[in-house]
Amino acid sequence: MRDHRRDGIPHGNLPLELDAFVGRGAQLAELARTLDSARLVTLTGSGGVGKSRLAARAAARRAPRDGVWRVQLAPVRDEEFVDYAVVEALGLTDHTTRLPRETLLAHLAERELLLLLDGVEHLVDACAALVTELLGRAPGLTVLAVGRRPLGVAGERLVPLAPLGTEEAVELLTVRAGQRSVARDHDADPDADQREMRELCRRLDGIPLAIELAAGRLDALSPGQMLRRLDDRFRLLTGGDRTALPRHRTLRTAIGWSHELCTPPERLLWARLSVFAGPFDLEAAEYVCSGDGMPADDVLDVLCALLSQSVLTREESPAGVRYRMLDTVRAYGADWLAATGDADRLRRRHRDWYVGLATWCELEWFSPRQGEVAARVDAELPNLRSALEHCLDEPDGAHLGQYLAGALWFHWVGCGRLSEGRHWLEQAVRLDAEPTAGEQSRLKALWVLAYVAILQGDTVPALAALQECRQEAERSANPTAAAYAEHRTGCLALVTDDLPRAETLLRSALHRYREIGELNSNVLMGQVELAMARAFQGDLPDAVRLCEDVRQVCEDHGERWARGYALYVLAYAAWSDGEPVRARELLADCLGSAHRFRDQLGSVLAVELLALVTVAEGDAAEAAVLQGAAGRMWPSVGLPLFGSAHYNAPHELCEAAAREQLGDERYEECVRHGARLGRREAVARALRRPGARASLPAPRPTAVRRAPAGARTAKPAASPTRKGGETAG
Repeated sequence: MRDHRRDGIPHGNLPLELDAFVGRGAQLAELARTLDSARLVTLTGSGGVGKSRLAARAAARRAPRDGVWRVQLAPVRDEEFVDYAVVEALGLTDHTTRLPRETLLAHLAERELLLLLDGVEHLVDACAALVTELLGRAPGLTVLAVGRRPLGVAGERLVPLAPLGTEEAVELLTVRAGQRSVARDHDADPDADQREMRELCRRLDGIPLAIELAAGRLDALSPGQMLRRLDDRFRLLTGGDRTALPRHRTLRTAIGWSHELCTPPERLLWARLSVFAGPFDLEAAEYVCSGDGMPADDVLDVLCALLSQSVLTREESPAGVRYRMLDTVRAYGADWLAATGDADRLRRRHRDWYVGLATWCELEWFSPRQGEVAARVDAELPNLRSALEHCLDEPDGAHLGQYLAGALWFHWVGCGRLSEGRHWLEQAVRLDAEPTAGEQSRLKALWVLAYVAILQGDTVPALAALQECRQEAERSANPTAAAYAEHRTGCLALVTDDLPRAETLLRSALHRYREIGELNSNVLMGQVELAMARAFQGDLPDAVRLCEDVRQVCEDHGERWARGYALYVLAYAAWSDGEPVRARELLADCLGSAHRFRDQLGSVLAVELLALVTVAEGDAAEAAVLQGAAGRMWPSVGLPLFGSAHYNAPHELCEAAAREQLGDERYEECVRHGARLGRREAVARALRRPGARASLPAPRPTAVRRAPAGARTAKPAASPTRKGGETAG
């Protein structure tokens, strides 16, 4: 696949092709021509006909300015999550209370990109509504939809995809057989094999998925043996009439034929694996699918057998090796699972595994494995969502739903998924759980909900959740929940500029944490927030002391996320002390960590402060570009700089200095240039070494007022409002 890049920045998420693309030259050309002439193209065809592969191939040949982005909709079960799936695929983070649709509209408004919606047939109404609005508001957008039925939207151009012709089908079977040791009858000749392979492809109606499944059997059966078995099954299912098989029946027949050739353990595992909503790893398969006829020690061998037969596919991910079932194959397995009467038990085991995974990830978030945890949860999101749905749908699952939604706080807050987190948390706290089993879980869900709402700038629901949490914690004598409720109330006071109250509450919360022996990323963030309250009140040395302590604890435990925020405070202190080189080093570390975690809030705060450092280094034009880039990022975070006078002070200092050196017109020109940078580009630009060449808009000589040679921004006198802001978490 094409690697869509501009200035070294990746643009798009199409995966690399792992095996050869066979045939389809005419269809590929037709699809390309249609994409050149229409903004909405839907590629339709029966299941297994190769729509996804052809669409990805056609999309990869295009080069829109802002790339090609594929959204896999097969794992999405609820129409409500279509918008979230697109936001996720585009790599967007949004900390605000905006609906994901609004986030998409804002992001796409001025971009030129191709959006590939893969698997729309079960979500047609939601996809049609989304596409209609996006195309109407984003003139640079082209949509390629893939599904078994059209969207029915005005302006839609349909490209139907037929199965492969005989020659291409035989080529595909031959290529996919590849290096396999093809089983042969003892006295068979190559010409006979070729005739049988042609007949096999004809009987399979040229459907690529069916052919792939057949290729997976060539190490065990000769083409003739496969043909005879398939011939018997077709005759059985069609009463002897094999001349006009509907293609959907051919596919199901081919899958069923492959299923019949499986051993009983392989069939059992196939059915049980259908409970996974997305890719899964071996450990999950061993836990969820073992027992009652399937020993855990046998799962690996049986899984490998399904892999060799193309029932499963293997893929590499940042979280390691994963396995996936194609949607059609999964649906077949789900039917068998339902027929066994074991579906409810398997869903419970699936839920229990992912509740356990979330528990492990929350504990390991405060460890050197933070990056691994972030990648793991990101890869597991389809299955975690499925587990959350199961918890919230079950009459006795409310407390588990509250526990799971709360345990994922680090993902909602630290990895840029506030909007989705709030969705699950609000659903969870509405449910009534059993008092004894669910009390602790509900209290945690409440303070996590408040945390999310604070970061979104939504103070009223945040206060309501904190009050309920605090009252219930006092009633039930729950010191942990009481500490978190007090902490987050102090956090709210900080971002609303009530500094004395913020300091009082945060000190009290930290004392409570020490009393109960609580130490994790949340506790460290409480200390960083206390440092900010001290800095805003003019005590910069105390803020530095507090953050150096946080930095040391983080380094002792391998924690990177909270450490990044402590570095932000230390960088501002370095700038205030006239050490821009050290400030830049600290901010580069801070920004790199925040960007890796997709923490939009940490990223934009670091970019804002880097702009101030840059103007102090004498590069006012580049500082204005960075301010423009930050300005574009803030709408995805919330109210710029929280609407706080204290947090806003560095921005105002930078703007005043840059305007003084550049003049108003040149300053605005550079800001507009920065506002055209995407998040990745903005981060890459902010992280460049001082003195590195960066593109800038050509100056207009009549509009520029140059500062004297060597001029630098004067450091302001000490003031409670001059200190740059640390985030509330």
